[in-house]
Order: sequence, then structure tokens, then C-alpha cells
Amino acid sequence: MVLRRRAGGSEHHEAGQGLNARPNLLAGEDLPAPPIQERSLHKRERLKNAGLALFGEKGYENTSISLIARRAKLAVGTFYQHFRSKRQLLLALMDELLEKLSGLNFQPQGAMDVRAGLRELLARAFAQDLKYLGAYRAWQEAALSDPGLVKKQEEIHTWTTGRVTGVFQFLQRLPGARENVDIPGLARAMDTFFWSLLAQAGRLPKAELERWIDSATHLIYHAMFVDPPQKG
Repeated sequence: MVLRRRAGGSEHHEAGQGLNARPNLLAGEDLPAPPIQERSLHKRERLKNAGLALFGEKGYENTSISLIARRAKLAVGTFYQHFRSKRQLLLALMDELLEKLSGLNFQPQGAMDVRAGLRELLARAFAQDLKYLGAYRAWQEAALSDPGLVKKQEEIHTWTTGRVTGVFQFLQRLPGARENVDIPGLARAMDTFFWSLLAQAGRLPKAELERWIDSATHLIYHAMFVDPPQKG
């Protein structure tokens, strides 16, 4: 879900080689023409922010277009200038989340503390994800009755698991890494864990979420690395 290394030369490209580009959730959607004027762009952002908040508060089914427009302090007609349906707004929000995740950068330095680096990466990833909790809650609900969203969900998981796999493959080449780790299996398990944690994160106190991130860091580190010998 959360791990992707940005290509920054051949060394940094290795962890992502052969992986597909992120799913474009808006592909094939008959979206209205994108706004150009700053005023229209601002209105679109207000609609997205209103939808994000209401999806988080009320869920997908209980959020109507009229409620979104009212929260954004805009006319319902303005909504339809930017999105043809509530579903299109949800797709736009989830696509934005994937775009944020695709920009996550994991470029360990030579003297990097691997455990600390993993912890920092997970914290940064969830800082991005938590902004979109409303969209993810609504996505889960809408997908229960929308086969098209189920298919897109499968594409998302294939992509995010691939990103996790790439990072784990890189980590396995570092000093102290365990041999013969089932990287694909570990990546699938951790990706599922991350999405599950995201689904619960909105109900967790910040301190508890931090503990879960610590636990995920611990699990990954000990699955991938042998503890250094104790001194003394």
C-alpha cells in the first residue's frame, strides 16, 4: 500500500523495475472538461473537500450531491460542472490518494538505520493516507454494490503490493538481511495489513495509531533482518 521508491538513477530504479504504473481510476470516465480559471479550480477543490468530509462523516450512501454542494457553499448545478455523479467525485478522490502514494520516496543513505528508515517511511505514508480516510471509507462501502469499483480495487492492490515487493527486494540486498525470505508472500501480507489499518485509523487515537506503526516496523524489520550480535 504505502511503499514506493522514486527512480533517481539506476541504483534507485532497481526496486521498481518491471512494476506497472499506478492505476488511473479516472480512465474511461466521461468527466466534464477540467477547469482552467482559478475561480473554477477553487470551486472544484471546495467540492472535493466537502465530499471528503461528508464521506468520512456519513459514508457513501448517506452522502448526497445536494449535501456536498451545501457543505461547499455552492449550487448543485456547480457540482455537475465538475463531476457527473457522486461516484465520479469518489473516483477523483481515490485517484488523488494514489497519486500522493506514488510520490512517496524511499532512498536509504549509506549509513542509514534501516529500522528508523522504515518507521519514517510508514509514518509519512500514513500522514498522506489519513487525509483521505473519508474517501477510503466511502470506497469500501460503494464497492459492496459496484462491480466496477471491485475491479479497480483489485488493480489498486496489485499496484500497491508491487510497490511493497520492490522495497522488500531492495532491503534484502542490504547487510544483515535474511536469506530465503518469501518476499512476495510477505509483501501481500503487509499490504493487506496496511489497508486494514487504514480502514480503522479514523477510529484510533493518535497514540494507538503510532503504536500500530511501530508494530508494523518491528514486524517488517525482524522478518527481513537478523538481529546484530549483542555487544559485551
